[in-house]
Amino acid sequence: MRLLCQCLAVLLAIAMVSVDARAQSVLRDAETEALLAEMAAPLVEAAGLQPGNVDIVLINDPSINAFVAGGQAVYIHSGLIDAADTANEVQGVIAHELGHITGGHIVRFDEGVSQATNISILSLILGVGAALAGGSEAALGVIAAGQRAALGKFLAFSRVQESSADAAGADFLSKAGISGRGSLAFFGKLRNQEFRYGYSQDDEAAFTRTHPLSGDRIARLREVYTIDPAWDAPDDAQLQARFVRVKAKLYGFLSDPQRTINAFPETDQSVPARYARAYAWHKNALIAQALAETDALLQTKPDDPYFLELKGQVLLESGKPKEALEHLRRATALSHNQPLIASMFGHALIATEDPANYPEAERVLRTAVGRDRFNPFAWYQLGVVYAALGDEPRARLASAEQQVMQRNYPQALRSAQAAMVGLPEGTPDWIRAQDISFEARTALEQIRDRK
Repeated sequence: MRLLCQCLAVLLAIAMVSVDARAQSVLRDAETEALLAEMAAPLVEAAGLQPGNVDIVLINDPSINAFVAGGQAVYIHSGLIDAADTANEVQGVIAHELGHITGGHIVRFDEGVSQATNISILSLILGVGAALAGGSEAALGVIAAGQRAALGKFLAFSRVQESSADAAGADFLSKAGISGRGSLAFFGKLRNQEFRYGYSQDDEAAFTRTHPLSGDRIARLREVYTIDPAWDAPDDAQLQARFVRVKAKLYGFLSDPQRTINAFPETDQSVPARYARAYAWHKNALIAQALAETDALLQTKPDDPYFLELKGQVLLESGKPKEALEHLRRATALSHNQPLIASMFGHALIATEDPANYPEAERVLRTAVGRDRFNPFAWYQLGVVYAALGDEPRARLASAEQQVMQRNYPQALRSAQAAMVGLPEGTPDWIRAQDISFEARTALEQIRDRK
């Protein structure tokens, strides 16, 4: 019976993958999101999808992974960005994940689970029958064999989907005129990692995996890529330069400061190295050094909105919001009111504690959430400014927006109901509060039903 429970637990863990994906921490950065969107755009078009309807989401996870979890969103781990050497490698990964989306693999996930579950149930029935007939050892054997067959069935189903996504990804790269060199290079890294951690590469091991062996995938894809007209297409130099810069930025933001300094010593005066060190110094509260790096970056590109954003962030988070305003205002304007940058600007306006800045903060933040409703930080700041302006109903509505995104449904329901009491009935804000109230109440009922 223990073996039965273990096998069922494996299938349950597989079925929970899409749930766990939603619980992971999302990293949001204006520059990184813009780069990933631009890298994905030609592939999305080649896949026959609408670019504006596909999101590339960065997950704060050091492992080398990417996945889809329903809808038209590709999730990429920060560890994958760190492991990749080129933008072309990441494009290969994105193409593969788009293959999962166009193939409807998440929608068909239940098909694979259903096939495995049917085998499990049948083996359980046969095993119980054997036990009732007095053959307890035979019963355990039947059940164990059935569970192995069920798991094998599911793993085979998964490998077929992965192979299908490989083929689709290769097709998308070809249609977009992007070389498959990066895709092969990244699969080579995965194979080296498998060797490093001692994963068997023999034929028997292939049947215990969710993915085909990396060596087999490389051999199969090499035949496709090397005869493709796009094989010798040069990498986009501008895209690559931006990728190296973003990769260094993420490293500086996520890594231990000393590791960043070791990886990007002060003898390295390149833009990516300065970018990484600026974050490292800032995390260590060495403000003078952080500002020196941002000033050096701005000397190379005075109107770069992301460099201006960084300097404003350093000043704001070191307790100098008034000094941050000029840089964040310019960054917001130069980025055409990019919502994440505008949110930081709105925060700086509020942090000055000058009531004269509150009307501008409200305008900036209203624009930010209008363009990106899924921004809990901006909603929180908007709630703060509404409260400071004495508009309690809209402050409660802003809080409800933030709370429902964070799945704090009890508090979201209370905030939305309080907002409805103070807002004019039938207005857009009142209707939105009603919608949040309904969403929160429905979620709470579903949670109660599952218990």
